[in-house]
Amino acid sequence: MTTDQRLAAPNIAVRQVGPPRLTLGLDGATRLDLAAHRALHPAPETRTADALIALAEDGRLHGRGGAAFPFARKLRAVADAAARRRKRTVVVVNGTEGEPGSLKDKVLLCRAPHLVLDGAALAATALGALEIVIAVTDSSAEASMELALRERDLTGRARVVRLPERFITGEGGALVRGINGRRPVPPGKKVRAATRGVDGLPTLLSNAETYAQLAVLAGLGVRGYRKIGTPDEPGTVLLTVTGSARFPAVVETPAGAPLGHLLDLCGARASEGVLVGGYHGAWLRGEDAIRARISRDGLAKAGGTLGAGIVMPLGRGTCPLGESARVARYLAAESAGQCGPCRLGLPDLATALADLAAGNAPEAAVAAVRRAVRMTAGRGACSHPDGTARFVLSTLEVFADDVARHIATGGCGRPVRGVLPAEAGEARLRLEVDWSRCDGHGLCADLLRGTVRMDEYGYPVIPDEPIPATMESAARKAVAMCPGLALRLVPRTPHDKPKKTGGRAGQPVPAT
Repeated sequence: MTTDQRLAAPNIAVRQVGPPRLTLGLDGATRLDLAAHRALHPAPETRTADALIALAEDGRLHGRGGAAFPFARKLRAVADAAARRRKRTVVVVNGTEGEPGSLKDKVLLCRAPHLVLDGAALAATALGALEIVIAVTDSSAEASMELALRERDLTGRARVVRLPERFITGEGGALVRGINGRRPVPPGKKVRAATRGVDGLPTLLSNAETYAQLAVLAGLGVRGYRKIGTPDEPGTVLLTVTGSARFPAVVETPAGAPLGHLLDLCGARASEGVLVGGYHGAWLRGEDAIRARISRDGLAKAGGTLGAGIVMPLGRGTCPLGESARVARYLAAESAGQCGPCRLGLPDLATALADLAAGNAPEAAVAAVRRAVRMTAGRGACSHPDGTARFVLSTLEVFADDVARHIATGGCGRPVRGVLPAEAGEARLRLEVDWSRCDGHGLCADLLRGTVRMDEYGYPVIPDEPIPATMESAARKAVAMCPGLALRLVPRTPHDKPKKTGGRAGQPVPAT
């Protein structure tokens, strides 16, 4: 792969509502080098730790990675830990962005890398950091940031770390483990990066947009920064709009702008429901989405969450329950698998929602979904089970009419078109079964919970689509342990695609 190919930015448009800040100069630009960046963003004035904390506090800057933690408190926690322990600090830019529907951080890293580095360098200077670490999961962001470090002559004081592209890679504890050379999964117990992070040092960890916002805040000053947005949430918000949108885009908009206007800009219908906040977020009814305001407070009042800045309109012509079941299965496959809620609860939740969508004893499936939620939420070693449970519960609530239709008639008559991206890594293999050997022992269903299930006759239902990459080891184990030697793994072909199913289980629908 050539350098130009590695530097290719994500193939998505960049749009603005109002004057651009983070996306200034990105219209039609593939990447802003240091000279082009400086023509738009003069070098920000360096500040002491106390001055930078005051700036972030007065500017009401919150993290933009999902948790929305006040940035000033993070800065203070790292500075205090460093003073108390007499240790140097590390600044980490989380550019992993494991959400399938999110591209905003990748756009910044690939097209405006120096804006992100301006913010990271401000924090590193104020904290007297030992180094800056930029964590990424794709080659384009890696190449862009490595080039940016060379352009700024920072190669000795900053480095880029490439980690596996998985949903949980960006979780704080998982990210620190990955940078430290360990498996990037949540550690199982809460360890604050501000106290003990990379190499055991106090670590400031925020996502790429947060550092870009810090750079803009430093450049404009508090008064200039707060000219747009809301009093409690000043500035702009960076969102990724995908799903059924005719014109998917990364959009920069002032906080407080109407979500309905944003959907119109991207050619999206809100009538069938809009997912906000990503796969740990929640569905909004169409009428609620149109009236909602784009801010943490505005979306919370509508019943949603800003989360990772993801907006996915569902659109017409696809089964909402089937789409959500695909996502639930993806989330189950993407877990760390280290605790009961992830190993058992999430696959059970995914299976129950898939049964409801397929019309397999749908009334019992609804009860099974709610039972799995009760057994999953609040019990995990990280927030992944809670976020997944929130997403599934919102599916039942917002699409209650569809749930009733599936219970009454076994389906809604609409296919599952794959509007929501739900690919767990690069799937390379698929399962095949030799029915002349299969005796219905059920071991494969136990080992591949959420992917293989048993039908009413006691035989396994094998998915037509390839096995997610994260489940390949479990699939190999199922093949090796099958008592009847009935299973085998075969390479996927270029024509392997998820089967589109209608409202009733097993009813084929022509691909469109």
